[in-house]
Amino acid sequence: MKNVLVLCTGNSCRSQIAEGYLRYFAGNSATIYSAGVETHGVNPKAIATMLADGIDISQHTSNNIAEYTHIPFDYVITVCDNAKERCPYFATTAKKFHYNFPDPAKATGTVDEITAAFADVRNMIKDYCKQFVATNLPETTP
Repeated sequence: MKNVLVLCTGNSCRSQIAEGYLRYFAGNSATIYSAGVETHGVNPKAIATMLADGIDISQHTSNNIAEYTHIPFDYVITVCDNAKERCPYFATTAKKFHYNFPDPAKATGTVDEITAAFADVRNMIKDYCKQFVATNLPETTP
């Protein structure tokens, strides 16, 4: 079984969404973790946008990268430039991937515009995760 870590700044939105989709697409063939270089708690709008797509991340927790230094990761995915730049070094032979997704928590405007921004980023992350699993864990694609 592969170990996959998704890393973001605060482990509140993008990494939580990615964790949800990676768990969904990888099934039981990979253990998925997410963490931040800081912890900000799971954003309620991230929870809501995932529920709108049928995935419940309401039980996820916001974790710091320091909690996982003992885990031998096969893959580490950074989902924002800040996390890539600030990620502390930890011994790993993991393959590293990076994609700088927009931060939906910084969206402004009406409630509908903010909801749409979360949905747009969610859909980008969903597509990325589906492709990641198909390419790197091909035996697991549902």
